[in-house]
Amino acid sequence: MSNEFTENQAHGTTNSFVDKFQDYLGEFVYGGIDGSITTFAVVAGSAGAGLSSEVIIILGFANLFADGFAMSIGAFLSSKSEIDNYEKHKKIEYWEIENLREKEIEEVREIYQEKGFEGELLEQVVQVIISDDDRWVDVMMKEELGMMESTKSPFAIGAITFISFVVLGFVPLLVYVVDYMKKQDINLLIWSSALTLFIFGVIGYLKGVVNHKNKLISTVTTILMGVVAALVAYYVGDFLEKFVNS
Repeated sequence: MSNEFTENQAHGTTNSFVDKFQDYLGEFVYGGIDGSITTFAVVAGSAGAGLSSEVIIILGFANLFADGFAMSIGAFLSSKSEIDNYEKHKKIEYWEIENLREKEIEEVREIYQEKGFEGELLEQVVQVIISDDDRWVDVMMKEELGMMESTKSPFAIGAITFISFVVLGFVPLLVYVVDYMKKQDINLLIWSSALTLFIFGVIGYLKGVVNHKNKLISTVTTILMGVVAALVAYYVGDFLEKFVNS
């Protein structure tokens, strides 16, 4: 039992919650990036325009839930479309091995010839593959079409994207909500910026993990993206406030 567990760990096939979450880490990261950056931009732009905390909260939450819902629906539909497209081509492959059998056998032979198989060994490989229709179709999907079957649930993808967008996107609003409930003698924008930059750093690090890139570069890049978006929004808001009131 111990050996089996060790082997599963080595191949990343355990079924713990952490392993399941890692499968959807990409959705969590990109939902969080979009949520935190867009909401922070709304907060910065509103602050630049001199709007009250109450208005900032209203605009922030409106953005949070509207954009979060739209992004999650988009993620769901995109994933669902990929699965539908895979199933469509899978049905085509089943039809082809039933109705164009010799042609499909030759395609299998060509695929493994390109991999270096030849002679009797090549024919043995071909016979093993075509002896089972499911195995045959699986090979054609991967080798001929370059398509892999997704193991992710479209519903889970949409849900995690929405949750990440809302939870991490709430961070820029947190200070304003606290101030609304009980007045704080602090600079709200500075505190909101500090908390949000911390979240940018965390998300950037996770993005590096997901993309297998340098984590420091990924962290710094994400922080800079957020800062630029906030600065643009702040000065646009400041400009429009002065323009309208001039």
